[in-house]
Amino acid sequence: MTSTMLLGLVVVMLLGSWLYSSISDGLEQDRIDTAQVEAARLSSDIQRQFDSTDRTGSAGQLNLFAQDLIQKTAAQSGDSERYLVFTRTLGNSRPTYVQTVESGAVGLAELPDDVRAAVRADPRRQQVRLIGITDPATRQRVPAVVVGSQVEVPVAGAYDLYAIYPMQREEATLGLITRTFAIGGVALVLLVGAIAWVVTRQVVLPVRRAAVVAERLSSGRLNERMRARGEDDLALLAKSFNEMADSLQAQIRQLEGLSRVQQRFVSDVSHELRTPLTTIRMAADLIHDSRREFEPAVGRSAELLHAELDRFEELLADLLEISRFDAGAAALEADDVDLRDVVARAVDSARALAERWGTVITVTAGEGRMSAEVDARRVERILRNLLVNAVEHGEGKPVDVAIASNATAVAVTVRDHGVGLRPGEAALVFNRFWRADPARARTTGGTGLGLAISLEDARLHEGWLQAWGEPGNGSCFRLTLPRRQHVPINESPLPLKPDDGRSRTPGGSPLGAGRAGVLPAPVRTGPPLARSPE
Repeated sequence: MTSTMLLGLVVVMLLGSWLYSSISDGLEQDRIDTAQVEAARLSSDIQRQFDSTDRTGSAGQLNLFAQDLIQKTAAQSGDSERYLVFTRTLGNSRPTYVQTVESGAVGLAELPDDVRAAVRADPRRQQVRLIGITDPATRQRVPAVVVGSQVEVPVAGAYDLYAIYPMQREEATLGLITRTFAIGGVALVLLVGAIAWVVTRQVVLPVRRAAVVAERLSSGRLNERMRARGEDDLALLAKSFNEMADSLQAQIRQLEGLSRVQQRFVSDVSHELRTPLTTIRMAADLIHDSRREFEPAVGRSAELLHAELDRFEELLADLLEISRFDAGAAALEADDVDLRDVVARAVDSARALAERWGTVITVTAGEGRMSAEVDARRVERILRNLLVNAVEHGEGKPVDVAIASNATAVAVTVRDHGVGLRPGEAALVFNRFWRADPARARTTGGTGLGLAISLEDARLHEGWLQAWGEPGNGSCFRLTLPRRQHVPINESPLPLKPDDGRSRTPGGSPLGAGRAGVLPAPVRTGPPLARSPE
């Protein structure tokens, strides 16, 4: 509405200016045309009077006749807003001299020199000028039209006749027009604003109702609908919106039903597989313990069977955990713990795998106690998954673990220097069963659900689990957790993208440097971490 009123005001001002200029020019030109016609008539009458007079015997008689003639002519016109000035032409050197005659308060002093010079230069044509004069009544400057012409006086020679026409009436007319335009413009702008308000209200209210209904739909109230009345465009919008809501509701309910069936299926299958798996495990353990008594091929098969059963049990456990998250049954058992102790246990659990790969795990911790209200079991599982993932994809290169805290959060980063991630893969690593390179052979027996479970554990803490990587430059995973439950995280105390321009162990020698598993538990306080904006 404000934009409409501003545009309306601009249009009114432009239109008013154009109309004012047109009317002003029209009044001015009309006054000039009228003045020229009347001045020509006056000049002809005065010339005829001078030509027919016999009072030219002396200068006194001629002066008296000229004065009577000009005053009489001015009085006969009946136009009180017209002044006549009769004066000697510039350059007239005749010995007989007629004094200047003025019919009113506006006289020879108001005339500019260029008018008199123009009359002298071209006496056969009228000379018209717009000048400013002092109004005798108001003592204010007003515009006036001056029409000059030349009259031939017997014996005395050439004399100028000037008719001065003040434009008070035109000024008053323009003032009235200006006031009318101003009042009309303000009224028009207000009217346009009122119309815009009414039209906008008619258009915006249904849109606002649609926004409210959309918010309710997004909050889960799928039965909300818009009122559709009439046949106009807004009614068509409401009908289309309701049809879309019906379609979305049907699809969401269908997906919810499928999701419930899938969750129940996974849960039921996982539970039902436990009993036969337990039996198979007992038999496989018995066979595995006796593998040295078998032939080499049978013994190797027993070892493979035992390893695959371990992986099968891990997959079954992960499926049960995922089903708990999907069903919303996962519970957080939070306690105030030191995050360094949790990191130490996670590193210790990854010791055997790291030694097999020849990987060095380095831990750098800030000073002080890194305490937070977390579920230690779930956080340890997150860190264990991150460490196993870093060791497997680190290609034997060092793995750096950093711990830091600030007023609202604690954070742990796990950085490897292996194959890294291609652009766009950082958003996919937490998907279930996703692998960066499907052709890459698994050497650790992973289930493909570890990072997905880790992400759900981080969300359960109302924290962040983020990934960064570059091909050939390794990857970095950052876990950020709130120090107190239900207290939002302002910022993470550690950057997600590492600064490779610095040493991998800023501030001095890190704690636990060496082979994996050398790190003592609990972790002792090391030098502070170097921090940089993310």
